[in-house]
Amino acid sequence: MTGPRRQKIRFAGKRDPQPAPAARPAAPADPGYAAPRPALLPERLDGMHALTKPGVRGFPDVDAAQALLAHTMRKGKVRGEVLDLTAMGGLLASLPGVTLRAVEGSAAALSTLAAAGLDAHAAVPGDPLTDRWPERARTVALVLAGDRGTAYAMAQVAWAHANTPPGGTLFLAGDRDKGFDRYVRAAGAAFGTGETIARDGGMRVAKLVRRPGPTPAYPDADRYETGDLTVVGLPGVFSAAKPDKATALLLAALDSLDLNGKRVLDLGCGTGLIGAWAARRGAQVTLVDGDLQSVRSAQATLDANGLSGEVLHSDVDAALADRTFDVVLTNPPFHVGRGVVLDVAREFIAAAQRRLNPGGTLYLVANDPLPYEQAMADVGPVEVLFREGGFKGLRAQRPA
Repeated sequence: MTGPRRQKIRFAGKRDPQPAPAARPAAPADPGYAAPRPALLPERLDGMHALTKPGVRGFPDVDAAQALLAHTMRKGKVRGEVLDLTAMGGLLASLPGVTLRAVEGSAAALSTLAAAGLDAHAAVPGDPLTDRWPERARTVALVLAGDRGTAYAMAQVAWAHANTPPGGTLFLAGDRDKGFDRYVRAAGAAFGTGETIARDGGMRVAKLVRRPGPTPAYPDADRYETGDLTVVGLPGVFSAAKPDKATALLLAALDSLDLNGKRVLDLGCGTGLIGAWAARRGAQVTLVDGDLQSVRSAQATLDANGLSGEVLHSDVDAALADRTFDVVLTNPPFHVGRGVVLDVAREFIAAAQRRLNPGGTLYLVANDPLPYEQAMADVGPVEVLFREGGFKGLRAQRPA
């Protein structure tokens, strides 16, 4: 979903002529959104490998914090079973002598890990892992997602603590500018000992050894009221504590829309606010998100309001089988981790074109500078519903 704060976004334009670069091998053809492909690795990771695809953190590279983590663990000659709580594209599986227990909450990352031959486990902070792995690994690795907020990062720290046995080691990576030092202090208070052992630009890696003691409490979910709905926002879910302005503008613009009996898809559902709004108006709703924490949040929002609907963990529309819809509602993401990435949002629009019934309509809200109109024209003629506060609402109807 679109972030609540406006951001300066630059797009490539015309530049003065430059000297011709040295000849390079031709780039491979774009394999499309769904296909995993080799990630671009820094030179210091020579000999290692990972897959990636749009929707995986760091794409088309590996995440910078994970790259430093892998380099540090290889330099430290880490061996044996390693529980990777943020496996992304499986980079740590290529460490010499390591058997990886891969955990992920991203549908895009899970499909990439499967393509890499790794039997990954879908889970989010707080989920028990003992049913999958009864004996805890002595080494745990985690990349902090500080961009998802303090509550989520603290939930990650608590989860890492719960899954590290006394005497076991946690390698914790993250971004100095996203609160790494603060989270390492919190982890150190729980683990008992640890220090930052690697730095590269803003990226950091800490090594902590767990002493016996209780695991820190997990942060509570947020709850808020908007209109006639209660929204449940789990830690790390977009707009967990209050409705974002873009979504509020879209729902206000669609207030008179008749959805009774219509099949409606909330694509990239986050907390489930848009899908719950449609269900309250009599729609048969399906909510999908690529983030498992968001799927749990959306289901909790439906339950809190006594509304029915299906909520699916899906890399865009991959889990929708042959479902089609009369209306698609979306506030698509343009961030994956720290970067501005439009591949996922464009795939949302392509999915709407695939999933809409003849005469069906796509409604989309986005930051005003984002160039979605051309892609939406493949669905049907594009109409601007509003431009306000740095956002725009767009409508495209598939021909009948």
